[in-house]
Amino acid sequence: MTVLTKETEVTHERCQDIVRPVRDALEVLNGKWKLAIIGSLSLGTKRFKQIAKDLNGITDKVLSKELKDLEVNQLIKREVYDSFPPTVEYSITAHGKSLENVINELRKWGVSHRKKIMGK
Repeated sequence: MTVLTKETEVTHERCQDIVRPVRDALEVLNGKWKLAIIGSLSLGTKRFKQIAKDLNGITDKVLSKELKDLEVNQLIKREVYDSFPPTVEYSITAHGKSLENVINELRKWGVSHRKKIMGK
């Protein structure tokens, strides 16, 4: 990441170069459930109802939408097996695993923030 100093001329283009990737990342990971779904799948391949059970409170409709979004962004993989009834499994991709450090840093920041704001 580029560090801005007083000596650095901040142009509109330069600002966009700094902000755009962050905005892109937040757009892909937005919402209440995406990081939780990635967390659930980082523990192993799961079926739809297993993920829903891990994420207490998510509706099937929302889970379905979030899984589709994560699949479009190549963070998870959906695999359909030719069985009766059809079996569908979800797993995290290598691209999804690349978020591990980001998620860990967000968790650390969240703990620190909670202590600062709530004193806990």
